Amino acid sequence: MKSPWPISILVLTALCFSGATRTEPARAPAASPDDVQGINVTAKKYEFDPSPIRVKQGARVQLKITATDHVHGFRLSETADGSDAKGKPGLAFTSGQGCTRLEEGKTGTVEFVPQAAGTYQIKCCVYCGWKHKGMKGELVVEP
Repeated sequence: MKSPWPISILVLTALCFSGATRTEPARAPAASPDDVQGINVTAKKYEFDPSPIRVKQGARVQLKITATDHVHGFRLSETADGSDAKGKPGLAFTSGQGCTRLEEGKTGTVEFVPQAAGTYQIKCCVYCGWKHKGMKGELVVEP
């Protein structure tokens, strides 16, 4: 005997009465790889502002550094104070690591992901005047 119901309705009805269900686990929204902690920094008259710069471990960081009075440089140590300089770096740079030259009125960018908590030194790496060696700052990575 032929059923008056289409086969798809019969299959669906059988599944409903059999208790077979499919549920997806709840998922938290994934963090976008484009999420970045942007921080504006100025370099002028033998100082970096702000200092210290505070960031969270594991967050992608983008420092936008502007020289406001004349040419400066920006170099961020890749190892934290007191850590083994020959060990694994605490900062993973996604932009070039080294001396970033900052022309007056121009902005340079340094990007990295802090992988280890600690205090990292910032230095001016382009001679900028008689107090050049004292032009320093700090980056503090918090867990």
